[in-house]
Amino acid sequence: MIDKNAKIYIAGHRGLVGSAIWNNLQSKGYINLVGKSHAELDLMDGVAVRRFFDEEQPEYVFLAAAYVGGIMANNTYRADFIYRNLQIQQNVIGESFRHDVKKLLFLGSTCIYPRDAEQPLKETSLLTAPLEYTNEPYAIAKIAGLKMCESFNLQYGTNYIAVMPTNLYGPNDNFDLERSHVLPAMIRKTHLAHCLMNNRWNEIRQDLNRRPVEGVNGDFSNEAIKLILYKYGITDGELKLWGTGTPMREFLWSEEMADASVFVMETVDFKDTRQPGDKQIRNCHINIGTGKEISIRALAELIISVIGYQGTLTFDSSKPDGTMRKLTDPSKLHALGWHHHIDIAEGVKQLYQWYLDF
Repeated sequence: MIDKNAKIYIAGHRGLVGSAIWNNLQSKGYINLVGKSHAELDLMDGVAVRRFFDEEQPEYVFLAAAYVGGIMANNTYRADFIYRNLQIQQNVIGESFRHDVKKLLFLGSTCIYPRDAEQPLKETSLLTAPLEYTNEPYAIAKIAGLKMCESFNLQYGTNYIAVMPTNLYGPNDNFDLERSHVLPAMIRKTHLAHCLMNNRWNEIRQDLNRRPVEGVNGDFSNEAIKLILYKYGITDGELKLWGTGTPMREFLWSEEMADASVFVMETVDFKDTRQPGDKQIRNCHINIGTGKEISIRALAELIISVIGYQGTLTFDSSKPDGTMRKLTDPSKLHALGWHHHIDIAEGVKQLYQWYLDF
């Protein structure tokens, strides 16, 4: 266990997972938490990161900071996704080593696995076949991060654990239509389509004032707002989503991801992640997921039911689907003692309510 007074640094403490980890630690009585916003500390700046570690001397580190986005952003900003994430990881993991951090938890993604890997995805599937093209740069960065953790452990005896969460959603999610992941994007699009169909312009303007779309906010004309909504598949009476709707996806509530992360930090060491007797030590990372999946079409229909949208749902098959199926095998995590509790139907209800409130 970790001393409740130990200094713990949560990199990315304002993000989807980082904020949930912060709240989870606080609820468990940890009182010496450190977090810096991007404005306060640019994790791509190696000099600034070293200065931060010199001054704060954290004993434990959660590396939840990353440059993230959905399929459109991953495919469009390929250089940014590999460059920025490699820089962040290099700086934080490197300074953790130089400052003798007792334990580090690195958060990756299940996109590290090959596009056509056998389902459900086991940790041993890593590096056995080509990656999904649309998010290959991000996946390579995350593979590099987990291999950094593994390699430092093997060479220097550090205690760095890499966890690979499935698709996450929850409070503080990103609802930017250009960069968000599939579930929050679908919630926002459905909400806006519902408001447009029912001529609820005040709610549309409030939504755009909170979260402008490509600079368009609630002060723009109806015509300008309709034009930007149309670009993202939202018209009066029709909601158009990317792909065919057939891919299967697994989703985990972010607060449960945080609970799993804190559980691993508190109770799991690198030695617990290795296969005993292996001559070549690899695949020491841990999948974090539910082991349950839903199609994109079924997810869209669930969201439509929760929001009450009564228009037409269509799919644009000219747009990419991404990986057709990506279900984790969380048996390693289950054997270590952690299981999820919130299923997708309840999670969608909770996230939509959070979206309306914030």
